[in-house]
Amino acid sequence: MTDKAKLTRKQIIEVLIEALKPLDYVHAFYEGGAAAFNRVDEWSDLDLYLVVDDEKVNETFVVVEKTLKSLSPIKQKIDLPQTPWPGVSQAFYRMKDANEYLIIDLCVLKLSSLEKFLEPEIHGNVVFYFNKSSKVKPPQFDRDAFIKRVHERLERLQARFDMFNNFVQKEINRGHNLEAIDLYHGVTLAGLVEVLRIKYNPIHYNFKMQYTHRELPSEIIEKLEYLYFVDGERDLQEKYAKATKWFLEIMTEINQKEIEEL
Repeated sequence: MTDKAKLTRKQIIEVLIEALKPLDYVHAFYEGGAAAFNRVDEWSDLDLYLVVDDEKVNETFVVVEKTLKSLSPIKQKIDLPQTPWPGVSQAFYRMKDANEYLIIDLCVLKLSSLEKFLEPEIHGNVVFYFNKSSKVKPPQFDRDAFIKRVHERLERLQARFDMFNNFVQKEINRGHNLEAIDLYHGVTLAGLVEVLRIKYNPIHYNFKMQYTHRELPSEIIEKLEYLYFVDGERDLQEKYAKATKWFLEIMTEINQKEIEEL
């Protein structure tokens, strides 16, 4: 396949539908990610989900890979042997004849899995390519349970910040700049981003940096960019102090009532 005839997302989806829809053990095939939020662009990957009979997960991966190879050699595959969600298996594929950004992120879900990534409030409006089962449908969003998780996460973030944020200063004091900047990003800024998400868009509080440019105010993004780019030890010291102060301010500003009115 020449550069002018690169493998497209449409071709990949169509060939998978053709191969998978006739299989009685494959119940549903849908796309999430950028497609679910109507944000597909030339750099988007493919976030694909298959719901299958519990005992057919491995067989489904075999069929998918055989089907993909009919289009293009698989240049690279990475398995995730264990995901955070029971009943969810995941693999990533890079196709030789697709552009470098069109990575296939495939989740094969057991029919019995409680997590199918279908809540529109969190995951957007997934695009179903077929759905043969009444068991595969968006669940009712449990707002009370979600609000409880957000409150628990706020407590955890505060405790983590209280315990570990001064590790940055410790490593600055020691002159260990690599360790200091790693902790600054991993503790101070990571905690700051999460509380900012809770303040401005709690529904995606645990999405880390994903969608921040769309879901946080532009002035917040500008301040975060300033804090993330560090130029030397003195700059790190100053920005660490500013980020620490900002985290503490946001924690006091978060309106519990707004969270509860999600």
